Amino acid sequence: MQHYGLENVWQQGDFVTRAILVALLLMSLLSWTVIVLKLWNVMRLTRIARATERAFWHAGNLEAGLHQLGIDDSPYSGNVLLALALSGKEAVEHHQVTQSNLQHSMDISDWVTRCLKDTMDDIITHLQAGLTILASIGSTAPFVGLFGTVWGIYHALIVIGHTGQASIDHVAGPVGESLIMTAFGLFVAIPAVLGYNALTRANHGLATQLNRFAHGIHAYFVTGARPAA
Repeated sequence: MQHYGLENVWQQGDFVTRAILVALLLMSLLSWTVIVLKLWNVMRLTRIARATERAFWHAGNLEAGLHQLGIDDSPYSGNVLLALALSGKEAVEHHQVTQSNLQHSMDISDWVTRCLKDTMDDIITHLQAGLTILASIGSTAPFVGLFGTVWGIYHALIVIGHTGQASIDHVAGPVGESLIMTAFGLFVAIPAVLGYNALTRANHGLATQLNRFAHGIHAYFVTGARPAA
């Protein structure tokens, strides 16, 4: 048994076998890094948005509401609701300045809607950054591990052919070690897929909250009052 195991796979393996093991290790580290960082970020943004949305609507005026959202913070690293509020504010100010200079100015409701939609798209793109990595790792890692298994079995069969020993005690070790590569591939792929699904669901929940806030912002800047809940 001292000649079997993962250590023996590394020592007896060639350049391709070691490269596959290193690739799977790097893919695992990358996927876990993306999962931890992105999940922490979306949970933080969701918590901040829930804590400040009510304070914004209960503020005495717009400037006080913006300070409740954190006017000095970055919209994408601090409070994502701030980006929508500032977008609506800037859209109204821009419309007021330019409408007298245009023969056929765009309706304020359409202009605010367009600006809010552009900001929403930017926020969603920012939230989804890194998910492509998880999707790629989740879909390719099993095949990388399977390739390592095929390569290992191929070399095991070559050794058996040269030695002429095909008994179970000589075959079980090399073939079993090769099958470990498939297990490694699944070990890398399963967390990546689960992390992708969890982040997608968390991003969808935050996007729903942002859409609700954007509708309220739109109504506030167009009609002067937030629609009743």
